[in-house]
Amino acid sequence: MSTIERAEVFVAGPGRNFVTLRITTSDGVTGIGDATLNGRELSVASYLQDHLVPLLVGRDPARIDDMWQYLYRGAYWRRGPVTMTAISAVDTALWDIKGKVAGMPVYQLLGGRSRDGVMVYSHASGRDTAELLDDVTRFQELGYKAIRAQAAVPGVGGSYGVRKGAIYEPAATSLPDEQPWSTEAYLRFAPTYLEAVREHAGPELHLLHDVHHRLTPIEAAAFGKSVEAVRLFWMEDPTPAENQDAFRLIRQHTTTPIAVGEVLNSIWDVKDLMTNQLVDYVRTTVVHAGGISHLRRIFDLAALYQVRTGSHGATDLSPVTLAAAVHLDLTVPNFGIQEYMEHAPETMEVFRSGVTLADGMLNPSEAPGLGVEYDEKAAARFPYDPRYLPVARRLDGSVHDW
Repeated sequence: MSTIERAEVFVAGPGRNFVTLRITTSDGVTGIGDATLNGRELSVASYLQDHLVPLLVGRDPARIDDMWQYLYRGAYWRRGPVTMTAISAVDTALWDIKGKVAGMPVYQLLGGRSRDGVMVYSHASGRDTAELLDDVTRFQELGYKAIRAQAAVPGVGGSYGVRKGAIYEPAATSLPDEQPWSTEAYLRFAPTYLEAVREHAGPELHLLHDVHHRLTPIEAAAFGKSVEAVRLFWMEDPTPAENQDAFRLIRQHTTTPIAVGEVLNSIWDVKDLMTNQLVDYVRTTVVHAGGISHLRRIFDLAALYQVRTGSHGATDLSPVTLAAAVHLDLTVPNFGIQEYMEHAPETMEVFRSGVTLADGMLNPSEAPGLGVEYDEKAAARFPYDPRYLPVARRLDGSVHDW
């Protein structure tokens, strides 16, 4: 019987910081999993290296669900982003191994295709409305059918949601960038530029917008109502998800679809939101919600309540997570959309991925497993470099939700 011979944890910064787990079996088969938690990478690396790796050696890599339960229930202290990200890395690596042993891409092991490709959205942004409209046009010309639109709030400063270079990367400073924020100015401005994008791009574009947890429930309700004529595909994270009853209030006032979940880590975190039909899209992701095994359970529960999937997919998730997400997205009946952001060239030197983009849709590699390989030698050229997400401060100086 094949067993796990070793598990190695790699921390590298090719374009941004990633934590990667590689599991090798006694038969010489390797599997990789993403363990990146933006701004807290070393916490997960330690959790893996110090606490999980010693538990893996000698175990059967084929018993994926048993391993998941063993790591989750055996810890006693359950859930949370660090624990769930570490478990995700193990789970994803084991699915990679299983696919290689079976000689099949992972999506075939999950039941095969439910669709021909995975529709994605990317991020258009601008320092003002005119620049945003130019960026929307650029993405449309690239073939995207769905685009997230964000613009800097005039007179406030900060760079919320706005790409500074060729690639949008908000975690860009060695200490958190403290950016000013005015909810009042945002509520006046955002509906105007979303209306401009709709008029500019036409009725068929799937238009998305991220509120980034920054509104109170009644502010979010007012915002959703104000943009109903724009027909957003969704408004994302309109208010902090810790107070889940807040979404009931938003629901009572607007028909704008709601997407939530990228900062949530388990089926228990999203259960009430879905069973009470308070959201339309669940945005939990492979790397932060326990891997392919657990995310599939979340998506299955969502399907019972006509909630569709819309997994987080920013560049702080490695190409391993993107590949795993696409394999799962391809199979689930209630798929909605997948976030996609192009990784930096340095990232792709380290992660050799077979995921392809065409006509606004992603498809996974047909290679056995996930179809991603990790180049350890290339990774050694990019040492870990601390980078943090910004912190928002109201104009009176108090800390706001980011």
